[in-house]
Order: sequence, then C-alpha cells, then structure tokens
Amino acid sequence: MATTVFLTGQFRTVISGHMVPGKRRRTAAAAAAAALMAAVLAPPVASAQPADPATTDAAAAPPETQILHNVIYRARADGTSRGAVVAYKMDDANVNSAQPTLLPGQTFEINAVLADPTLAGMELSIEWPYGSNLHCEILVDDQVVAKADQFIAPRLFRPKDDPLYGVLQCGAPLNLPIDGVSPPSTPTETPAPPTDEAPPQG
Repeated sequence: MATTVFLTGQFRTVISGHMVPGKRRRTAAAAAAAALMAAVLAPPVASAQPADPATTDAAAAPPETQILHNVIYRARADGTSRGAVVAYKMDDANVNSAQPTLLPGQTFEINAVLADPTLAGMELSIEWPYGSNLHCEILVDDQVVAKADQFIAPRLFRPKDDPLYGVLQCGAPLNLPIDGVSPPSTPTETPAPPTDEAPPQG
C-alpha cells in the first residue's frame, strides 16, 4: 500500500517495506508449490465400497477344462455264432448295446468318449447253442488297456449254475441285469430275540 508524505513545498510517495511487489510474488509462488507437493505426496483415498469377492475369484481362477478320453471297443467271434450282443460304456453314466453280425475274421469296432477311462468296459455274448472263440479288447487314447479271450462250447441248454455262460466280460464291469438272477439285496441286520434264562435249580 502506497503512502503519500507531504514535506515542505513538495510531496513524495513512499512504498511500505512489507508490501514490496517482488516479495509478494515469491510468497504466492511458494504457496502454490507447497500445495502442488501436498497433492502429489498425499496417499490416495481408499474406496468405501468393498470389492466383490465372486468377481475377484472368477478373475483369479480360470475355469478348469475337463479332459475327455477316446475309447475304442473291439469284439470278434471266430466260429459259428448268432445273436451276438455287444454292450459297452458309451459315457461315464450310460451303457449302450449293438447287435452286429460277427462272421469269422471280422471285427466289430465302435468309439466312445469317457471322462474317467477306468469306467471303460464291455460285454460280448452269443446265443446258445452256438459255440465260438470270443475276443474283445479296449483301447483308451490308442493304448490297449484290457483284452480277453474265451472259448464258448456249444450247449443244447443254458446251464443253470452259470448265468454268465456265453458272455465274455472285458474291462470295468457293466453291472447289467442277468436273466434268471435277482439283483443282490442289501442285508439288513435284525436284532436277535431275547432269550429267557431259566433260573438255576438247586
């Protein structure tokens, strides 16, 4: 702020020392620099909204892909055989069957896809009274994992004590129902009846 001082016959303008323009500019520049440094060095403000854990977990862990295995079932009957039936595991939970004409020297082959290769299994059966050499094998991803051979002798009647006569099993069991055989029932424990002990005779 400027102050006018009157002296004898003349006047002179005096500028106060604390209002020097250069000093005021330096003070304003220093204040602006301090504000800028405070803005740069201040920690960021945390968001009040929590992150969605489902979104975080989904982004962190990619979904697992299920590995499937190619399974090849092969069956052959060398001999006179009619009414051949090939049952096989088509996937992890279902069984399918086919009725090919098995002539000597010909091989029946079918493909399936399983997630668990240990479940691959098949059964080859022929009608009695015919007899034949039966052969079956299972390949998982082009590797032989099971094979079986059995000679079925011709019979006039189906043996009653062998319900699986004429059936060749290969690989994991299919647990198919068998004609004339009831499925095993789960045993239930029954408590023994109490016994009345006779008093000792003296």
